[in-house]
Amino acid sequence: MKYLYPYRWLSIAAIIVKFLGTVAELVLPLLLEYVIDTGVSLGLSHIIVPGVVMLLFAALALVGNVWANRLSVNASGKLTHDLRKDLFTKISYLKCGQVDVVSTPSLISRLTSDTYYVNEMVARVMRMGIRSPILVIGGLILSFVLDPLLACVLLVCVPVVGIGLWIITRRSVPMYAAVQKSGDRMVRSAQENASGIRVIKALSKTEYESGKFEGVAEDLSGKEYKANKIMAMPNPLSAVVLNLGIVAIIVIGAVCGKDGGVILALLSYFTIIQSAMMGISRIFVSLSKGIASASRIEQVMDIDSTETTMECPEGDEGYAVQFKDVSFSYNGNGNNVEGINFALKKGETLGIIGATGSGKSTIINLMMRFYDASSGAVYIDGEDVRSVPEAALRAKFGAAFQNDFLMSYSLRDNVAYGRDIPDERIKEALRDAQAEEFVKTLDGGLDFMLTQKGTNLSGGQKQRILIARALAGNPEILVLDDSSSALDYATDAALRKALAEHYADSTKIIVAQRISSVKSADMILVMDDGRPIGLGRHEELMSSCEEYRMIYAAQMGGE
Repeated sequence: MKYLYPYRWLSIAAIIVKFLGTVAELVLPLLLEYVIDTGVSLGLSHIIVPGVVMLLFAALALVGNVWANRLSVNASGKLTHDLRKDLFTKISYLKCGQVDVVSTPSLISRLTSDTYYVNEMVARVMRMGIRSPILVIGGLILSFVLDPLLACVLLVCVPVVGIGLWIITRRSVPMYAAVQKSGDRMVRSAQENASGIRVIKALSKTEYESGKFEGVAEDLSGKEYKANKIMAMPNPLSAVVLNLGIVAIIVIGAVCGKDGGVILALLSYFTIIQSAMMGISRIFVSLSKGIASASRIEQVMDIDSTETTMECPEGDEGYAVQFKDVSFSYNGNGNNVEGINFALKKGETLGIIGATGSGKSTIINLMMRFYDASSGAVYIDGEDVRSVPEAALRAKFGAAFQNDFLMSYSLRDNVAYGRDIPDERIKEALRDAQAEEFVKTLDGGLDFMLTQKGTNLSGGQKQRILIARALAGNPEILVLDDSSSALDYATDAALRKALAEHYADSTKIIVAQRISSVKSADMILVMDDGRPIGLGRHEELMSSCEEYRMIYAAQMGGE
C-alpha cells in the first residue's frame, strides 16, 4: 500500500471506470428480459429502443473495462518500478555478512521474478478484484429482483465455490514459497556455470554440469507441478458447481412455469457470475504467488542495513593501520583468522603471503570493515574502524581485489568509476599501473569500450586497469589483493618501482602468492590456516620462519 499510495488517483480512476463498466455489463440481462418478455409481444417499436440502449451499455462496458485495465497496468507498472529501485538500493547497502546469509542468487531472484509476481498480483487485483466481486454481488441482487426462487440456486452455489477457493489458496501459498526457494537454487546453479564456463569446458565437464543442473531443474519442476496441480482445481470446481446451478435453474423454471425471458436473463447472470468466479480463481492464483513473493521481498527490505558506529577506545595515532589481537569467524563455528597483530606506519608497505585459504583476504575485509572482528580491534589512523562512518572510512582506501569486476563501459569510465577524476590523472594512474603502452594500442584509447567483465582484454591487461582504478584517487591506503598475479615478473617489478616512487605517502597492503611481489616490503606477514606464523622483513623471515624459507626456495630456486 505504501508503494501504491503515490499513484492513488490513478488507482482510484481505474476503480471508478472499472465500476462503471461492470455496472453497464450487469444491466444487459435486465434489458434482454424486457425485450423477450415484453418487447416481442408489443411489437418492433418496443424492441428497437431497448436494443439501442443495450448497444450503448455494451459499448460502455467495453470501453470502461479496456480503459480501466490500462489504468491499472500503468499504476502497477509504476509501483513495480519504485519497488525494484528501492530493493536494488537496499541490496546495494546490505553488509557483506547479510548478503552471505540471503545469498546472491536469492537476491537476484527476488529482484527479478518476485517483483514480477508482485506486479502481476497488483495488476490483476486492480482489474479483476473490482470487477469480479461486483459481478457476483450485483448478479445475485438483480437475480433476486427478477425471481427470488430461482435466485436462491445462485445463493447456494456461490458460497460453495468461495469456500473451496479459500481452502485451496491457503494450501498453495506455502507451496509457491517453496517453488521460489527452488528457483533460487536454479539461479545459483546457472550463475556458477556461467562464471566457470571456461573451467567446465577445459575439463570437459559439460555433461557433468548438465546432469547437476537437471537435478536442480527437476526439483523445481516437481514443486511447480505440485503447486500448479492444487491451483488447477478452482476453475473446474467453479465450472462444475455453477453448471449444476444452471441445470437446476432450467429444471425449476420449467416445473414452475417461469417466463422464457426471466430464465434467459437468469442464465445470463449465471454465466456472468461463473465468469466472475473464474476471475476470482485467477486472482487467488496471483495472490498465492504474489503473497509469497512479497514476503520474500519484505524479508530483504526489513534487514537492518543502517550504518552503525560505536564508541571505542582509540589506538595509537602514530600508526596508519593497526591490528590488535584480532580474530574473526564467518559462520560462528571456529575462527577463520586468529591472533592477528601488526602495526604499520604511514607510507610503509605490508606484504601478506600464504597459501590459498590462509586468511589473507579476510584481513583486508576486516580492515575495510566489510565484516566486524569477532574479538580484538582494527585501527585506522588510531581510530577503531567500528567508530568511523563507513563513507569516511572507505574514502581512505584505493583497492584492487582478487575477483574485481570491469563494466561494459569505456576504459575511462572503468578507471574513474563515478569519481570526478580528470583525464590527465587517469593517464598518470594508467602509466603507474604499467597499462599506458597497451592502452595506446586500443581503438579509441580512453574511449575504448570494454565488454562485460572485460572479456576483450587479457588477464594481465584487466589487472592493470583495476590497479589504475585503485591508484586514480591518490588513496591514503592502497590495497592490492592478489591483483598482480597475471603480471610477468618484469611488469610486476616496474609496478612496485612506480608505487615506491609516486605513492611514497600512501600506506600499502599487498596480498600476493609470490615472494617477489612482497620481498621489498617494510613488513611481511606470513599466514597459514588463518594464523600468523611469521612477521618481519624478508631477511628476518628467512632466518626465523621455516614456511617462508620453503616458499622462497620453491619460487626463487634457493636452498
